[in-house]
Amino acid sequence: MQTIVYLIRHSEPFKVHMGVKITNESILQENEKTPLSINGEKMAEEWAKNSEFKNLNSVWSSNYVRSMSTAKYFASGNGLKVNIDERLNERVHGVTSYDELPIDFEKKQMNDADYKIGNGESQKEVQNRFYQSLMDIINQNKGKKTAIISHATAITFLLKKWCDIQYPNKYIFKKIFFDGNWNYLETFKLIFDENNVLINIDHVNIN
Repeated sequence: MQTIVYLIRHSEPFKVHMGVKITNESILQENEKTPLSINGEKMAEEWAKNSEFKNLNSVWSSNYVRSMSTAKYFASGNGLKVNIDERLNERVHGVTSYDELPIDFEKKQMNDADYKIGNGESQKEVQNRFYQSLMDIINQNKGKKTAIISHATAITFLLKKWCDIQYPNKYIFKKIFFDGNWNYLETFKLIFDENNVLINIDHVNIN
């Protein structure tokens, strides 16, 4: 009995429409509330119609607006509701502004599983919470198909549990399955055996 999980990055966010912004909100608040762009809505609607996503048994999302807004199309196309789990959220940076991030922040986080700044999260912390959520979802959906809509960094940190990721351009599980060039709606198909052991990862091409 195999369980299939699709890990899907959210669609294109609103920032392409962003003009002047006068606000005191932190980057965490901004990240959580950002909706999809006009094109992002269209992209999500079309991608969810792909035959890969027919007969889904459940749809899960982080509690970020852009993720939930993407997930609704996968749920609606299968007559489902969107389940929300904050353990699927994006990595918390730990600063109030992007200007506060070190230039080599991303590289350090990829190379050091414990590296974090301020009140942010390390790679290991993100991976652990995401993995716990994933196992809960799998145990509730044995032998079924689930879509999880989340975020590029969070998904990458989860995949590092099983994969050799040579940042930024090689994701390897038995073979190279992804070149590291992240697009919106990037999708990975994970297959688990009856013991929740990952046996295969495929990159679902959105082009």
